[in-house]
Amino acid sequence: MRISETLRRKGSIISVCIVVGALISAGLVLRAVVLFPRTDDAEVTANFIGIAPVVEGPVVQLPIHDNDLVKKGDLLYKIDDRPYLYALQNALAAQAELEGEIENESRRISSQVNGVDVANAGEQSALANESKATDEIEVAEAAIARSEAAVKQAQADESYAIGNFHRIEPLLAKGFVTEDDVHKARSLADARTAAVEQAKSQLQLAKASLLSASAQKQQATAQITQSRAQVKESTHSVLVLAPLLAQRDSRAAAVRLARYNYEQCNVVAPFDARVTNLTTSEGQYVKVGKQLFILIDNRTWWVLANFRETQISHTRPGTPVDVFLVSDSTTKYHGVVESASFGVTPDPDVVGKLSEGLPEVQRTLNWVRLASRYPVRVRIIDPPPATLRVGQVAVVVMRPLHRDH
Repeated sequence: MRISETLRRKGSIISVCIVVGALISAGLVLRAVVLFPRTDDAEVTANFIGIAPVVEGPVVQLPIHDNDLVKKGDLLYKIDDRPYLYALQNALAAQAELEGEIENESRRISSQVNGVDVANAGEQSALANESKATDEIEVAEAAIARSEAAVKQAQADESYAIGNFHRIEPLLAKGFVTEDDVHKARSLADARTAAVEQAKSQLQLAKASLLSASAQKQQATAQITQSRAQVKESTHSVLVLAPLLAQRDSRAAAVRLARYNYEQCNVVAPFDARVTNLTTSEGQYVKVGKQLFILIDNRTWWVLANFRETQISHTRPGTPVDVFLVSDSTTKYHGVVESASFGVTPDPDVVGKLSEGLPEVQRTLNWVRLASRYPVRVRIIDPPPATLRVGQVAVVVMRPLHRDH
């Protein structure tokens, strides 16, 4: 009797211990699941780019193979660059030809500008000469007027002296005048006649001065016209140079474009990467924009892990993460949360469909409500080279922030 009671007590104690242990284990598991969530709905991913030619032509070199690991700067492929080299040389020649035309035209204009400076100086000199000739004309015209008056006065004096001589000369025979009086009258008449000739000479000289001054003025006016024509010609030459200068940018752009196309014939890896989906070979004529293969960026790897919305609050940026690959569950990779998504496509069975017009709302209720899942981006720290593959299934486990990883 006592033995059976002892056994019952022991059994009760053991049962209580088992229940307490189960409760403690359940609490620890629940705490771990809530505070340190995990998911096996995760995939490994990386950045990748499609490599497509910028120029077209036959592939003459293709040193890579599908799934090769290439380093930054390694040659990926080469397109026949001869047509683009010829185009570059042609663009450079056209640019050099334009610069030669500009230089020659500039020299010609410079010479004309120097000539214009001389013409401007000549114009100023001609203006001065014209002004001087105008003054000389006025002086000559005044001299002519004086000479004409002097001629008239001399002719009047001559007429009087000759008339006086002719009146006195007959009186000599009658004894009314002396020979000396006749001689003086004759001398005066001769002097007046000479004075008339001298006055006429002065008049001719004044007229000659007027003609000379007029000719000088005409010459100065012609020189002014010539100088102004040279200035206009130089201005026209400068306008001729402007279109040549405007072509500089166009020729330089053509050279840059030709050089860019030539350089695009040799395509190198922009970063350390893995080649995949290579679909061409040497000799194929490739087109612009047609993808030849994919480069997977081997520098940075992520895991996109889908967590339930009830777990998102524990996946803050900076949270340390342990990552296990399904293909190699024995190796643990360390990572850190970079960000969590803030949106997924709404479930039409719950919110209906948003379309034109009125919203379409379901008239039935789904009593089983599943929590939404949001993708969390986890960056893998120091990933081993040539190990990870895009699309690998992974298991992600959150760890405390203070954990040393």
